[in-house]
Amino acid sequence: MATHARERLLDAAEELFYAEGIRAVGVERILAESGVGRASFYRHFAGKDDLVVAVLQRRDQAWRAWLAERVDARSGKPLDVFDALAERFARADFRGCAFINTMAETADTDSSAYRVAAAHKERVTAYVADLLAKSGHEDAEALARRLVLLMDGAIVTALRERTTAPAVDARAVAAAILCDPT
Repeated sequence: MATHARERLLDAAEELFYAEGIRAVGVERILAESGVGRASFYRHFAGKDDLVVAVLQRRDQAWRAWLAERVDARSGKPLDVFDALAERFARADFRGCAFINTMAETADTDSSAYRVAAAHKERVTAYVADLLAKSGHEDAEALARRLVLLMDGAIVTALRERTTAPAVDARAVAAAILCDPT
């Protein structure tokens, strides 16, 4: 039962934080949405900051697994990350990148939430570098940083424009960088 309460807290917090922002959502709202009592909350988390970190850690694993699955379902090539992003952009509940949102909202680079969000971006960059290396691209790490820059820019632009076009445009720029006509 204790694990069930923890999962309900994480589920409610993740949904609320992504939809409304971390600062906009208080513990009381999370308790109300999750149906978990205050004492149970504090058995699982020392406070809201610890809950934010747990939500981000769980989302990091889920998001990267989703990305790898979507890329593998295509050709497994580096440019497939942009097609996967286009899928995300098309969702009605798309609110940008939870990790970019966290870094912008937190701003304190020493906070645990900021560090978890930044580590997510590093892991995504490493994943893209691995795709590039497997595809035979030299200097995969430098290229990966450029592609992740395009990915992040596409995410922010898609949030503003509410369209999948930024993923298509970013893919075209990435193809030019990689000299890949596909």
